[in-house]
Amino acid sequence: MGNIGIWQLVVIVVIVVLLFGRGKISGLMGDVAQGIKSFKKGLADEDEPAQKAEEPKNIEQKVQASASEETTQTSEKSD
Repeated sequence: MGNIGIWQLVVIVVIVVLLFGRGKISGLMGDVAQGIKSFKKGLADEDEPAQKAEEPKNIEQKVQASASEETTQTSEKSD
């Protein structure tokens, strides 16, 4: 009784399809897929704040680098 054979699974699937119909089962699978997508998005959103915290440092470095380039270009033009 502990082992479920392939024929028992087939009978169970047929009974479920007859009871609920293909439309409801498809809708249920769509809801499950949407739940998985939102879960993955939630995990990705948790990673974003750590990345955003690093971005201002990079922006400051870029601003300082561009400012030093402008200073260099300005001093070259005046010579």
